[in-house]
Amino acid sequence: MAARPGPDRTAWLLLGAVLLLASTAAAQSCLSATFSGGQTFAQCNTLPVLGASLHWTYHPDSGTADVAFRAPQSTSGWVAWGINTERPNAMLGSSVFVASQDGNGVVSVLMTYLESTAPSLANNTLKFDVPVGPAAEYSGGAYTIYATVALPGNNTQQNTVWQAGPVSNGAIAQHPQSGANMQSYQVLDFLSGSSTGASNSRLHRRNIHGVLNAVAWGILIPTGAIIARYLRVFESADPAWFYLHIACQCSGYILGVAGWGLGLKLGSESVGVTYEPHRSIGISIFCLATLQIFALLLRPDKENKYRFYWNIYHHSVGYAVIVLSAVNIFEGLHILLPPSGYKTAYIVILATLGGIAVCLEAITWPIAIRKRRRNADKRATSNGNGWQQGA
Repeated sequence: MAARPGPDRTAWLLLGAVLLLASTAAAQSCLSATFSGGQTFAQCNTLPVLGASLHWTYHPDSGTADVAFRAPQSTSGWVAWGINTERPNAMLGSSVFVASQDGNGVVSVLMTYLESTAPSLANNTLKFDVPVGPAAEYSGGAYTIYATVALPGNNTQQNTVWQAGPVSNGAIAQHPQSGANMQSYQVLDFLSGSSTGASNSRLHRRNIHGVLNAVAWGILIPTGAIIARYLRVFESADPAWFYLHIACQCSGYILGVAGWGLGLKLGSESVGVTYEPHRSIGISIFCLATLQIFALLLRPDKENKYRFYWNIYHHSVGYAVIVLSAVNIFEGLHILLPPSGYKTAYIVILATLGGIAVCLEAITWPIAIRKRRRNADKRATSNGNGWQQGA
């Protein structure tokens, strides 16, 4: 008598059956697609996001592939598919076909190269050959782009990308900067049909780079400056204000250098793509902040005749770091293009720090004036007593 499978084995069998049915259903969903003119394709891939699918027939003798890309979209939107010949898991540097339609319902295809985060979208030559010009159609709430492409380098494995977005005033507008629209890329083998999903490691590292620098240069360093400028006025806060100031500045410098180093690493991986202003300002901030660290080690005593010049140097370099940091954080936000809430949050943080500084300025200014007068009176009295005794 055959033994019955145990509960664990039964569960695994059921899970395997569910996965098999799911994969079969997904394959059937793209294999059952029909195309105008009775066109057929040897392979298909249901793409993981945006409800899109890719159909193709690979011709090994010529190294080309006949491709049909299909994605759901409204008549007031656009879809795109292409190949990135420069890097995986990225839209920047991709050569793409973009399908959209005008107010009369005429569908057209734009061939363009995404040369920057704000591409010109000019109809130009792609980074790979297109032996047969592209065409597109709109039917059943979806666009279909047809094209024949020569696979770059005659390599069957390619970094493929796809996208969807709105049309505004008859022009292609920016796609959403979050969710599925930031995951629409994968490495596809046109021979075997296997694909490797999008890796978010680079995007994750870019986000870490942004957070580290925003916290370090944008929050800790200005906070340390506020502590040094205003708390030192209160005698009861001495020397606590000094140690708080040093703690903020050193913590900010350590985190900032970590973020700066990660930015250099990301830049070295982005061959041919350089955000020159962001890079130059970042290097300047690092150099000036390093000078501030040396300033701490070379700080003369209060009675030293060079202390006046050291104060000028220390304050001017410190404020320069704060201003450049704010500018560069906005540059970074422009590059990363995160959801608008991040930029708003940083503006709120800047406004809060500025408001605190204004309030403390109003509170401490009279105290500082009285303190200076008392010190001046003490010096005058001391000098007077000394003169009388010397007479």
